[in-house]
Amino acid sequence: MNKNIWKDGIMGLVVGDALGLPVQFYDRDELKSNPVTKMEGDGTFNLPKGSWSDDSSLAIATLESIRRNNEIIAEDVMDNFVKWLYDGVFTPYGQAYDIGETCEYAIEKYKEERNIDTCGKVGERANGNGGLMRIMPVCLYAYKNEKNGGFTEKDAVDIVHKLTAITHNHKRACIASGMYYFMVKAILEHCGNLTEVLQFGIDNAMRYYGKDSNNYEELGYYKRLFYLNKFVDTKEDEIKSTGYVLDSLEAAVWCLINTDSYKDCLLKTVNLGDDADTVGAIAGGLAGLYYGYDLIPDEWLEAIVKREWIEELCNEQVN
Repeated sequence: MNKNIWKDGIMGLVVGDALGLPVQFYDRDELKSNPVTKMEGDGTFNLPKGSWSDDSSLAIATLESIRRNNEIIAEDVMDNFVKWLYDGVFTPYGQAYDIGETCEYAIEKYKEERNIDTCGKVGERANGNGGLMRIMPVCLYAYKNEKNGGFTEKDAVDIVHKLTAITHNHKRACIASGMYYFMVKAILEHCGNLTEVLQFGIDNAMRYYGKDSNNYEELGYYKRLFYLNKFVDTKEDEIKSTGYVLDSLEAAVWCLINTDSYKDCLLKTVNLGDDADTVGAIAGGLAGLYYGYDLIPDEWLEAIVKREWIEELCNEQVN
């Protein structure tokens, strides 16, 4: 059977987003007394169950551009982001909502100036998770091209960085997406338990970024992820699930290595609260790749708004 990695990764992301959306910004202690146990509606945005947010919208907008062009054209991706923000395309209900400040800034700037190289926000405050949350289709595209010899490793990382920087143009945010790429690649190429596989990916990321001393300062922010056999024992109250890209990546990886199924991983993730939908999307993409589409709970998949449309976009990418 031909494994559809696009369906695994993208639907894993969308389901994680939808599971966490109703409890976005909820306090962790509040969720301990009333935890998420199934796909629900209402909550933060008072939407039906199976609704997804900007995390999925921007990932789907990226995927659609890749499918239509059979390549990544950053300007075309950003044109899709403009359609999302202003016209409600790539949304569940024809209207954009849950818009991150940095993404909104970059999209508006691109619409006004049409310059893909300068639209991304720069500076320390450009390190939210809005680049990481939508990078899965770019990672899959880069992986397939590196695997078939069309890309070098550097080409693959460069395209991941470029598509992160169109909104979040800071080295820390780009490295987070690059680490995600190496974890995606490790899941798709190596067997073993998830801790071992993700460690392989992180080791390769450290090898790649460690070749340039200009990366050392930024790599230092990610030091808790360097040794997952130690990180796995980190206490929950030391894990933050905020919109800061470092917190989001750490929380996602921590949940992945402390569970042994897609369902358990995503329930652990969204019940951390705070930016629950985005951390759910980040963890969900990797969990979907590792466990596979068929191990995402059917009742969660069945609830996803516009599921057939999203899956059709994924099916276009099998070859």
